[in-house]
Amino acid sequence: MRRFVFSDCGDFKTRYEQEAALFPNDVGRLALCVALVIWFLAIPALAGPYLLSIVNLTGVAIIGATGLNLLTGYTGQITIGHGAFMGVGAYTAAILAARVHLPFLVVIPLAGLVTAGVGAFFGIPSLRLKGLYLAIATLAAQFILEYVFLHWDWLTRGTSGFPVPTARIGRWAVVGERPFFWVIGAGVVLITWLNLNLLRTRVGRAFVAIRDNDRAASAIGIPLFGYKLQAFFLSAFMVGVAGALYAYYIGVVTPGRFSLELSIDYLAMGIVGGLGTALGPIYGAVVITVLPEILRSLSQALSGVFPNITTALNALRDVVFGIVIIAFLIFEPEGLADRWRVLRAYFKQWPFAY
Repeated sequence: MRRFVFSDCGDFKTRYEQEAALFPNDVGRLALCVALVIWFLAIPALAGPYLLSIVNLTGVAIIGATGLNLLTGYTGQITIGHGAFMGVGAYTAAILAARVHLPFLVVIPLAGLVTAGVGAFFGIPSLRLKGLYLAIATLAAQFILEYVFLHWDWLTRGTSGFPVPTARIGRWAVVGERPFFWVIGAGVVLITWLNLNLLRTRVGRAFVAIRDNDRAASAIGIPLFGYKLQAFFLSAFMVGVAGALYAYYIGVVTPGRFSLELSIDYLAMGIVGGLGTALGPIYGAVVITVLPEILRSLSQALSGVFPNITTALNALRDVVFGIVIIAFLIFEPEGLADRWRVLRAYFKQWPFAY
């Protein structure tokens, strides 16, 4: 019978498997199981449609931000094209579902694979470019894909939008906020679990080595080009899955949803949450998704006193985003994940800290 380990009195790791374990003891594992049970059972029962819609959009953003975090946070490859990559996933899902009539559970991974192929293609310049130059190359990918979304009417239906059929899992029609809550939530758990386990593999360690010092990584035998392409492939796959889920959730895919602004939002999620951390995408996605809703609620609350404040706050959305990003870069450059790490370290020794 397995003996549960709730708390170690020190760092007594004697094997590499213990060092690479996701949970150092059973406390975190049990806490996560309890949190997931509460999340998937209590939230749909207690929350209304509006709150569930915010949670669903946040879940899609977490999946997309996890993909960007893998590429930018763990591999050090800056990208400004993930908004367009998400659009590739959304349009692929719409085309496969509406024209090929593939089922939902087949469309989602296929949309991710198609997006991964597109991401790997636009990742080819990473062999020669890095830093700001690579960012500009991915920005070109953003503009090229936006042009395709808008002008290839025979494929994307342009500005008229591409309707997406109802998602079905067997005989269960995924319609409404609550069914999508379970589906998107399952996607978040699966993508996060795959991402965490990927980082414990040889591939994940190669990504981190390339991020820390690509010349040193090459000197010890890590093929840079192959691993950078793998990073683009896997990152775009996650973003493609996010785009496919978003397409089914929204119901209509239009080019305006996958603009440069969305790519900037994903970068902001990384900065606010903390690049190169497992929890960073979650924190960043929550803040960047919920912040506009807070501004909107604030404008509605003050509209009786200041009639024109709604227009003013909507116009100030980008300004507020900019202020938030600058504030994090100055006061918390490692994001909210680092703040959570400091908090955990404090309470780990509380009340006997020394």
